[in-house]
Amino acid sequence: MPHFPMDSPDSVRSLPARRTVLGAMAATAASPALLGLSSPASAASAAPVAQPRALPGGGDLGPNVIVFDPSTSGIQAKLDEVFRQQESAQFGTGRYALLFKPGTYNGLNAQLGFYTSIAGLGLSPDDTAINGDVTVDAGWFNGNATQNFWRSAENLALTPVSGTNRWAVAQAAPFRRMHVRGGLNLAPTGYGWASGGYIADSRIDGSVGPYSQQQWYTRDSSVGGWANAVWNMVFSGVQGAPAQSFPNPPYTTLDTTPVSREKPFLYLNGSEYRVFLPERRTNARGTTWGSGTPRGTSLPLTQFYVARPGVTAATLNAALAQGLHLLLTPGIYHLDQPIQVDRAGTVVLGLGYATLIPDNGVTGLRTADVDGVRLAGFLIDAGPVNSSTLLEVGPTGASASHSANPTTVQDVFIRIGGAGAGKATTSMVINSRHTIIDHTWVWRADHGTGVGWETNRADYGIRVNGDDVLATGLFVEHFNKYDVQWYGQRGRTIFFQNEKAYDAPNQAAIQNGNVKGYAAYKVADSVTTHEGWGLGSYCYYNVDPTIVQHNGFAAPNTPGVKFHDLLVVSLGGQGQYEHVVNETGAPTSGTSTVPSTVVSYS
Repeated sequence: MPHFPMDSPDSVRSLPARRTVLGAMAATAASPALLGLSSPASAASAAPVAQPRALPGGGDLGPNVIVFDPSTSGIQAKLDEVFRQQESAQFGTGRYALLFKPGTYNGLNAQLGFYTSIAGLGLSPDDTAINGDVTVDAGWFNGNATQNFWRSAENLALTPVSGTNRWAVAQAAPFRRMHVRGGLNLAPTGYGWASGGYIADSRIDGSVGPYSQQQWYTRDSSVGGWANAVWNMVFSGVQGAPAQSFPNPPYTTLDTTPVSREKPFLYLNGSEYRVFLPERRTNARGTTWGSGTPRGTSLPLTQFYVARPGVTAATLNAALAQGLHLLLTPGIYHLDQPIQVDRAGTVVLGLGYATLIPDNGVTGLRTADVDGVRLAGFLIDAGPVNSSTLLEVGPTGASASHSANPTTVQDVFIRIGGAGAGKATTSMVINSRHTIIDHTWVWRADHGTGVGWETNRADYGIRVNGDDVLATGLFVEHFNKYDVQWYGQRGRTIFFQNEKAYDAPNQAAIQNGNVKGYAAYKVADSVTTHEGWGLGSYCYYNVDPTIVQHNGFAAPNTPGVKFHDLLVVSLGGQGQYEHVVNETGAPTSGTSTVPSTVVSYS
């Protein structure tokens, strides 16, 4: 990890990159009796003897989904127990979802560690009110928040005890559908290093203070104010956002988000669990829930196969073929074949960072070229045998239009290495047109176990082949070659955060023909229309600090390819960039960790 002197909160400038269950258990709340479901035995008895047993929908959410209601005793003790287990378990196997039924809860401080999600079970955040805090801090890492990954908060209203809630997170830590009746502090105690982050469909009544956060993306929300910026703060469709002013201060502000559709979420309708599917919005601004019930449709849990760790990929695929959706409860799932999503409108929703590990070099999940698939809330962890791909949206050559009902990929995270040796040639491939990638972190690990230039080899992060694809909140880091390759026409990206691979052994290892290094974000020469806003790439070649990276961004020189508000930065002089985009932009130099910027490129 880079380590540099820290500025005071009042003068934050360029900073370095990172880096038994209680009585209200889900087993009771989601029991077949409460939901009016058939048991597996009764479902089987109704089927003809010669037919395979039908898989049941609905049922028990498992031991790692912990459901509270306002009358539950010992809530704080349970929250503390989970936090003690998960606080520093960066590459552990624990996975938890903490769910709160609608009502009011007093005096709680839910500290969130790794692989822990907290969420309300109402249709609106205001249905579940906590007079207290949902806290992420960095005491476990000596005040450094750059590794506070893989945790989330969703669908709650908070009235912070001090007036301000602390949410000091790094990548893969979404803050969705939250109402903060006060302020929000995105820095750790002591204002140490921080590298985040993402907010969507949220209302913060007070001001947001990013302080030491290097970069942040906020979408379709409302804020009472925004305190400062370090390198790259991007807003789209945010009421109260600061005005466009990149690079001083580095605010990139779009009045609306071109297309968005919020993540599916679990909620309670009386005693029945359902999954709400928010509708697609165009030119969105502000939250979906501010005027009452959000717009969209819902599905009963009986239409989902509720998966538990240990289930086989064959069973998951049988459930999908039967017409069920998938709800992945918290835990780790080993796959010996891809999960294959072929039916339009299928939902694959993970709880508590459910993690898919493709074994023996298979792909983790594939979809057909169909309308309206929703993939949300899970992690794909590469296995030790190289996979050619880990996630494929649409088959090669997909060409159908999905403009009215796109596939969405939301809070789907990919990791190669860190928890053990893993390899993948290309992590995520988007073939289907009009796909929306709404918040992802695709990460070739730079620390943990199974880490090394060839040990966790992963040449490419994301490849976009489909036309009309939109990315909102794209975090892609440390790949051996290109982090992002974009071949589709009319692609758009709002916010991009990247670090080039730290561990390149020498200049020759990253040489791209006659070019010094692979760009972080490469638009193919065949592309005639593409646009990006608020894109940043950082280098920290600590193995060989003499490495030179020609540019962070590469694209064809054509009028239809446009970029707004680009930056590259050398972290402490560990490697340097010659340009920002193509041959444009000043080189980085020295050890001062000052970005080189380009405001407009076309």
